[in-house]
Amino acid sequence: MRRTATSVIGWALPYWTRGEAGRQTPEDLFRVLYLGWLVAFSFKVLGASWDVSWHFKWLRDDLAPPHLLNSVGTVIVIALTIIHVYTGYGVDKTAQRLIQWGTATFLIAVPLDLINHQINGLDITSWSPSHMLLYIGTFFMICGVIRGWFTGAPPGRTRTLVLSALFVFMFENVWFPAQHQEYGVFGIRAWDAGRPEAEPILLQFAADQMGRPVDREMVVNFSLPVPDQVYPLYAVAVAMIVLVFARAMIGRTFAATAVIGVYVAYRTLIWPLLAVADFPRSAVPAFLIAGAVAIDLAFLLRSPILRALVGSLLATIVVDQALRLQNAWLASPPLISPVTVAIGGAGLAVLWLGGEWFLSRYRLRAPAAEAVAAG
Repeated sequence: MRRTATSVIGWALPYWTRGEAGRQTPEDLFRVLYLGWLVAFSFKVLGASWDVSWHFKWLRDDLAPPHLLNSVGTVIVIALTIIHVYTGYGVDKTAQRLIQWGTATFLIAVPLDLINHQINGLDITSWSPSHMLLYIGTFFMICGVIRGWFTGAPPGRTRTLVLSALFVFMFENVWFPAQHQEYGVFGIRAWDAGRPEAEPILLQFAADQMGRPVDREMVVNFSLPVPDQVYPLYAVAVAMIVLVFARAMIGRTFAATAVIGVYVAYRTLIWPLLAVADFPRSAVPAFLIAGAVAIDLAFLLRSPILRALVGSLLATIVVDQALRLQNAWLASPPLISPVTVAIGGAGLAVLWLGGEWFLSRYRLRAPAAEAVAAG
């Protein structure tokens, strides 16, 4: 072990020199840096997945195991950020700034969130300002890593696989707050069945914070604290635009479907693990696969404007109908009127049109996709 550590340090030390972003990066160092990012995000995703379930069962604890697991990923993130900023290896200026500012925002959000919980207790919703700062910081951090890999990795299968994995991490971060409603549905079901998933101390704490007795209305407010419209609108407008960027940058025919398929498979695999450990379960958003397929099909259209308009319409209809099927056959957060979902579709159209311009303006399409767009 000691000999291995010595050889690793001996390999790494010559690279520890001050440099500007965009400097020529040796191929082996480039691979190690981005392998580090994959490991860091894996720890953060595992910790985050456990964290949501944990908070639907136990009273909050700053040193809860999910927080500690997530912190391992955060420590790796900080180390990698320092390396990129100090040496300039593995990133251009834009990627470096995105990583730097994203990590800084996340680190600022952590103490703010702790203070918020000290003042406001549970801070029940995932959509609170301090929580959103955590997601936003992680979002920009992953954007920087995606750009760094996209611009620096040589063409080939490894480039495609790593880029796809990074978009899975991106999607997980963007979709994370929506999991509150997915867990909340099962929380209400458990209460109605007379087998609450939350421990009595958590239910009593939440009830005292709301100024209510421990009853069904309190459980509903705890489990589904945001308007029902939030979930489907977020699915149509925000989740789908992430998949649009994934499809354009990865450049493979069913890239969006592959990204969401991996995410749904991951959520499906951890479902029984949480159940066996007696932690709360959630509604897995399998309906999103239908939306991803719609996006992939829309990319068969060569015109960016037509692709955005037709794709937005198709994705909106498909997501709405797939969500209704999932609600009828399995489980999902409460449904809303299709007219309201159409508002999300209009928002997706605007975002997609802007995304087509952004992808072309900053040359973020996969090489094959660039040729199609130019044609």
